[in-house]
Amino acid sequence: MYNAFFKRLIDLCIAFLAILLLSPIILVVTVGLYFANHGKPFFFQLRPGKNEKLFKIVKFKTMNDRTNEQGQLLPDVDRLTSLGAFVRKTSIDEIPQLFNILKGDMSLVGPRPLLPQYLPLYSEKQKRRHLVRPGITGWAQINGRNSISWNKKFELDVWYVDNLSFQTDLKVFFTTFNKVFKREGINQKGQATAEFFNGNN
Repeated sequence: MYNAFFKRLIDLCIAFLAILLLSPIILVVTVGLYFANHGKPFFFQLRPGKNEKLFKIVKFKTMNDRTNEQGQLLPDVDRLTSLGAFVRKTSIDEIPQLFNILKGDMSLVGPRPLLPQYLPLYSEKQKRRHLVRPGITGWAQINGRNSISWNKKFELDVWYVDNLSFQTDLKVFFTTFNKVFKREGINQKGQATAEFFNGNN
């Protein structure tokens, strides 16, 4: 009953209220990133959601589009702006995904939506992470986030799918605030973002 009805209802209510309460922050960050990223405050990208259905995720854009002499994008760490670094460390970059929740693409709690090119690399067990809506935060996020291996993340994602409940979501929701405050597990050591999944890590 919770997963079939109440989880979605709670998502809608909290997302709508959060957008109202956070609207001043959304406005200020949008304006700041507009100038920092030369008119591009938002980042859009296709991600697989529930049952692997693709949707367009929206986040605050924390990296600019600087390129080298050959026209290739510079490494992530070189494109991360000072404002973007702050937005990432405080997880403010995730706030626009509240609109994805209103659309029905995402949930507050669930496995993080990853890149479409990872889909053929998953094992049959790992694919089960797509049996539920992806979330802004999740069981893997409060148990290591980007500081743990891909295989461990997927193991935690599947555990969440098998143990989805109001109590689990409540624990994830409140633990997330503590993790964000402590800024734990945001980046992998020496990198601005997580390394790509290649099916073996």
